[in-house]
Amino acid sequence: MNAYVLHDINDIRYEEVPVPTPKAGEVLVRVKACGICGSDIPRIYETGAHVHPLIPGHEFSGQVEALGEGVKEEWINKPVGIFPLIPCGECGPCQRKQYEMCRHYNYLGSRCDGGFAEYVAVPERNLIELPQGVSYEQAAMLEPMAVAVHAMRRAGIGCADGVKLDELKEMRVCVYGLGTIGLLLTMFLREAGAENLYVIGNKNSQKERALALGVVETDFLDSRKNDVSSWIHAKTNGAGMDILFECIGKNETVSNAIDNTTPAGTTILVGNPHADMSLEKTVYWKILRNQLRVTGTWNSSFTHEETDDWHYVLDRLAKNRAKPEMLITHRFALAELETGLHIMRDKSEDYVKIMCVF
Repeated sequence: MNAYVLHDINDIRYEEVPVPTPKAGEVLVRVKACGICGSDIPRIYETGAHVHPLIPGHEFSGQVEALGEGVKEEWINKPVGIFPLIPCGECGPCQRKQYEMCRHYNYLGSRCDGGFAEYVAVPERNLIELPQGVSYEQAAMLEPMAVAVHAMRRAGIGCADGVKLDELKEMRVCVYGLGTIGLLLTMFLREAGAENLYVIGNKNSQKERALALGVVETDFLDSRKNDVSSWIHAKTNGAGMDILFECIGKNETVSNAIDNTTPAGTTILVGNPHADMSLEKTVYWKILRNQLRVTGTWNSSFTHEETDDWHYVLDRLAKNRAKPEMLITHRFALAELETGLHIMRDKSEDYVKIMCVF
């Protein structure tokens, strides 16, 4: 088969490799669509992966073509999405079904071969069947959508025992940073019923997509042209945001997020850090004196239960209440996928989601 193989830092090659043979408990998936994640870029060009050689790519969907020993026959030819984290099943978080926090996990596309290939061997337990009407392109975005939903639900939104709809309609909610996760978070917050939703970006293309998702134009801030704190102060009459999602991961944006969260409010840290992070004394005091709830979020929940994040997303897709395909800006065939990697590496064009379509 054809695949992109990462041999070392900045050494990725499009070449022929053997089709994997599924082991016991695994299936062979023919990849139908695969997205490039922002984390793929430093992995390929700056830091390398955990092992080399490695086929990157963890946002993918496909069709089951072969079964390993012990796998149920019903999977053959099924269209599937794939949860990329392979939990150990034994550590404390795994025992609590908090697989996203597994202490000894494997991971498709960063620790073992992933989706930048024609075929992938995937554990049966990592499959989720796609309902009729959900496309392979949509399913290839299940992972980032579930990450966005996980962050939202960490704030109590979209949970059966969390924020009620009438409460959510009154809350001031802000998404600070409009990359793929920030835009998907905006999509799901709107779908969940957030009416006082404010978003902060730094590109014209982000504004266009935020407005297409239903954000009111006056509730979008371009942080290149305006001061974030002054804008939030004016928008909330000095009160601050009840829930603020920080989706960038820089010292100044984290400090800004904490500074602009209302007393007793919630700051959700979503963005992966760009460098070492530190808190100034005044920021730390703000957390203490305003009794803020500051919490992190990581990955997404996949427990094979209807209440997990992946089923939440799949339900919205099946009911046509989420349309992630509107965020796909580029589509490439597998042989051309390196062009998409270069666009993201060099930031040579505006993009949101770059997708490999088979």
